[in-house]
Amino acid sequence: MARIPRTQAMMDLDKLPHRAEKNIAMRVKPAAERALRQGHPWVFEDAIVKQSHLGSSGDLAVIYDREKNNFLAVGLYDPLSPIRVKVLHALQPMRINQGFFAEKLRAAQAKRQPLIGKETTGFRLVYGESDGFPALVLDRYGDTLALKLYTSAWIPHLRALIPALQESIIFDELVLRLSRTLQKDQLNVATLYGLRDGQWLIGDGESGKTQFVENGLLFEADVVKGHKTGFFFDQRDNRQRVRELAEGRRVLDVFCYTGGFTVYALAGGARSVTALDASEPALETLKVNVTNNGFTADKVDVSASDAFAGMRQLIASKRKFNMVVVDPPAFANSRASMRNAVLAYRRLVEMALRLLTDEGLLVMASCSSRISADMFFQLVTRSATVAGYKLDEIERSGHALDHPVGFPEAEYLKALFARVRQQ
Repeated sequence: MARIPRTQAMMDLDKLPHRAEKNIAMRVKPAAERALRQGHPWVFEDAIVKQSHLGSSGDLAVIYDREKNNFLAVGLYDPLSPIRVKVLHALQPMRINQGFFAEKLRAAQAKRQPLIGKETTGFRLVYGESDGFPALVLDRYGDTLALKLYTSAWIPHLRALIPALQESIIFDELVLRLSRTLQKDQLNVATLYGLRDGQWLIGDGESGKTQFVENGLLFEADVVKGHKTGFFFDQRDNRQRVRELAEGRRVLDVFCYTGGFTVYALAGGARSVTALDASEPALETLKVNVTNNGFTADKVDVSASDAFAGMRQLIASKRKFNMVVVDPPAFANSRASMRNAVLAYRRLVEMALRLLTDEGLLVMASCSSRISADMFFQLVTRSATVAGYKLDEIERSGHALDHPVGFPEAEYLKALFARVRQQ
């Protein structure tokens, strides 16, 4: 990949709005004060008892304690979100500027130091609130950074954040990704300032395809159009565990996306992999990732199919596998969706078990934050029991190094590895 001069920016920062010079002074309920003192990064709308004035998205809100009027926290004001203040810093007053962001970025990079090297050049560099950047993630793909925003409150702060990135991190290209909420914003806040999903802020990635290495394996990701930022770094450790367990096995990879688990299984010596996903572009990238790592196409049977329909068809065809990996999307995005999510997990577990040989391995994951780890593991075990199977647990896993859990709501990922026997 040709190196692009870091000064070659594709947008004019002067076109971005400024945050208001006057901060919003705020006081909150006692319970919210306690939460802030304990490090929680959110202040909800209904916790605010007094506010000096109405503000715009991205203004700084300074929260003072009720007893002595001392500084408590400072954060991004977001008038369109129930999470009205997204906390940047607490307990000690701090000036929010380029230097502040640069120091936070250096700290985040230091946490990931064990990952950085020739064997891994792709990982999550900033995991939102847990790294002091609420409603923002930053993923590294080799020399390319993908910055994803989940609130318009960051837009005025890009003036300081982008130079902070250049100051603290070595990279060539920077692409902007916007959440679905921002893309659907009826006020068109992002568009108003010339921002769009997939826009190159520094450099010019042309096709958007970039390559990176993970645990010595080569992957390609579309950082412009791919889901999230193009790849799921959170499953890196689970992929490596699959690699260690896959030798000689026929593997089924459900919700395979661009083939992370597929490639690792092949690298671990799997006899074959059947890969299911509804996204044809993702499956095309999967094929690229397979061949780029030296594996022949005949090792992988690719099926562009809804996961549930595809598994039902495999059951009807009496197919059997020695390992089934199920890594579904977040089914429970709201309380109202919890019941349907539980039913979906049950169906997936039951079908996966029917597709496994005796003594086969089940790898079942969940990225639904509203379903706790305990609830998920109980759900999988109970679903297996009801279906007439016994699970011998090999291990349970959670978050990887680059997805630190800084507060309870940041914990979402869990996976179960188990050997399956019929009762």
